[in-house]
Amino acid sequence: MQWEAITWQRMAERLAGHLDNPENAPEQGSWQRVGIDGAPAAETGVLAGELADALRLRGHPSLVVPADGFLRPASLRFEFGRQDVDSYLGGWYDTAALWREVFGPTDPGGTGRVLPDLWDPVTDRATRSPYVELPPGGVLLVHGPLLLGHWFPFDLSVHIRLSAGALARRTEESARWTLPAFARYEADTDPVAGADVVVRADDPRHPAWTGLDAD
Repeated sequence: MQWEAITWQRMAERLAGHLDNPENAPEQGSWQRVGIDGAPAAETGVLAGELADALRLRGHPSLVVPADGFLRPASLRFEFGRQDVDSYLGGWYDTAALWREVFGPTDPGGTGRVLPDLWDPVTDRATRSPYVELPPGGVLLVHGPLLLGHWFPFDLSVHIRLSAGALARRTEESARWTLPAFARYEADTDPVAGADVVVRADDPRHPAWTGLDAD
């Protein structure tokens, strides 16, 4: 695997250029959907925000949707304990709601009416956020952990990878029980092989990436 040193801003510009390429344009009246996958320590929201800005400069409306806005209620997440690895991998995120409220509306012929978040894990209550109208030709940016194991219909997928050591160093003490979950995710799902673009971010100040095949 060949790595190219790059800044987050330049990476976002290159990704935006790829999405803006007429060869990659969606069908008339459709949307493009991008997944930015990575553990919480990878701070996927940084690249999602940079990419949203780069797309707007090119005249493309975008909507950033964090997967953490679709956590399930605490009573379901913690049914088998607060640090159950199996539950974290398969039961913390409301994937059915993501399909229904985020991906379904951006399917061909959809409404573009997307719910940006559903559940607040701090208050453990529904956010009651209003729906957002993403116009046809817009770009949906979903970011967060464990995204590449659910067959979500991404037109472009990015995996931000941390080595085991970097992941352990950058994960908060209270969340280190999730480290075995990410080891299993890497072994079982193999996001490095499944993603269109892989970013190495052991040092977030100096990321490197694999680039784009058609770059």
